[in-house]
Amino acid sequence: MERIDKRGCDHIFFIGFLGAGKSTLARNLGGMFHRRFVDTDRMVERQQGMSVTDIFATYGEPEFRIMETRVLEGLRSERSLLVSCGGGIVETARNIDLMHEMGYCVYLDGDIDDSLRQIRRSDTRPDFRSAEHAARLIEHRRPLYRKSADFTVDIRGKSFLDVSYAVAELLLERGLL
Repeated sequence: MERIDKRGCDHIFFIGFLGAGKSTLARNLGGMFHRRFVDTDRMVERQQGMSVTDIFATYGEPEFRIMETRVLEGLRSERSLLVSCGGGIVETARNIDLMHEMGYCVYLDGDIDDSLRQIRRSDTRPDFRSAEHAARLIEHRRPLYRKSADFTVDIRGKSFLDVSYAVAELLLERGLL
């Protein structure tokens, strides 16, 4: 199958709510296909020398979103990355535009139960103040994820391995891996 380039770049961005398995998926596919993977939240943390939770507490979410955008802009000079994005990356229209300029967005669509099952430490997740808050936030973001997605993969009740194979198949069929 012929390889497809989207606007000169070929990154695959994984979007979805916290606990959807974006980082695990990027790491799994990176190992399967010998592609580098990065995590936007970890990149912000390295640049700032503090955790996302501490950044939110010290500077607030609006400043974090600016940092997140800068990280995305820095990916323009890279090629063929698998990018795990923070759950709120779609809150900024510029971020959505940047992701589409550089590649494709794969939305890992799950319910709050899927997220709750995967979250080990809620104190490290600034979006997770309570299960009720997280449920409201996921419903607020769901239309943003759907609008941003080039592809959507239903992760409800699936293992990380099953999701990895489903996404790999999807991307291979389209010549993106």
